[in-house]
Amino acid sequence: MTSLTLIKILGSANWWAKTINYKIVSGNALWRFLLVLLVILAAMAGGRIVQYAINNFARRREQRGGAKVLTIFIECFTKPVSVVFFAIGLYLCKLCLVFEDKTAVPVIDGISSTIEKGWTQIANAVAAIAIAYAVYRLVDVIEYYLELWTSKTETKLDDMLVPVVRKALRITIAIIAAIYIIDNILNQDVKSILLGAGVGGVAIALAAKDTIANFFGSVTIFTDRPFQVDELVKIGEHYGPVEEVGFRSTRIRTLQGHLVTIPNHVVANSMVENVGRRPFIRRTSDITITYDSGDKKAGRAVEIIKEVLADVPEINTDPDRLPRVYFSDFNDWSLNIYVSYWVKPPDYWLFQEVNERVNLEIMKRFEAEQIEFAFPSQTLYVKQDDK
Repeated sequence: MTSLTLIKILGSANWWAKTINYKIVSGNALWRFLLVLLVILAAMAGGRIVQYAINNFARRREQRGGAKVLTIFIECFTKPVSVVFFAIGLYLCKLCLVFEDKTAVPVIDGISSTIEKGWTQIANAVAAIAIAYAVYRLVDVIEYYLELWTSKTETKLDDMLVPVVRKALRITIAIIAAIYIIDNILNQDVKSILLGAGVGGVAIALAAKDTIANFFGSVTIFTDRPFQVDELVKIGEHYGPVEEVGFRSTRIRTLQGHLVTIPNHVVANSMVENVGRRPFIRRTSDITITYDSGDKKAGRAVEIIKEVLADVPEINTDPDRLPRVYFSDFNDWSLNIYVSYWVKPPDYWLFQEVNERVNLEIMKRFEAEQIEFAFPSQTLYVKQDDK
């Protein structure tokens, strides 16, 4: 190796040493900031590795058929653990840098103490966020037990209440965590912030009065339970099964297939007709025959209808709701027979099927007896003058 080559190598090494030891801030060389970067990357990588390990353990436990609630409990910490590692990384980064200390002898020059204080506050805030995030995720465990409880009840409205409770708990946890971090970690005056928010909140409350009314309307629906999910209801002019009940509105799927969203305060203040809870479906109709039928055929027509209704098993035969058939009126153009009966169970399409069977059988029996149905008509008699 020649002396010229050795000088070049030494010169190159001296250049790297000068670069690494170059002081960006008083007392802090470039290598310290590179070390900070390495610590942050290591903390993030460590968080990802632990997160993957927890997920893998929870997945294996679920495949083995272990207690589901314990699996949910473990999964709640998968994402918060990465935030915890990031907070630890911020604490360790602080140890890699030199901060000024005017009380030391001799005085230590470094990064401003104000930045050091802010750095500590940020690290504490991230740690508090990690804890709050873990508590936020633990709401899934409460949701699991609520779903177990609601599955044992007959009403489906409880099932809609579970996501509402979940959202309310998570919002409450987020608000409490934010107030704690602002007041105790960032050392900001929460009272003045809340006071300022309260002044602006009056205007917001006035603008959001409908939202507040809808919220209390949803509370009324959940407490009174005028209907359940999937029940057929009529609210105002809207008629159809209930699909969803939320914080703000209730959704109804009309029989035409349209999805109607009704604000909950409107539902709470409207007359709700719960068609789904009817014990039966009643049919009332008028069957008209011609005046030419006479009294014998009119009486026979009543008997035929009674016989037809008696042979249909879905028609209610309870003593208080027997089928009713009467020769009721003399219309302008026909003799009227009043028919009323109740169909059980209260299935709308079964009701239509029963009506079809009854109608076809009546037509068949009337044709056999030569009883003619009447339709609106007029007979005009013209009197001729003998002259």
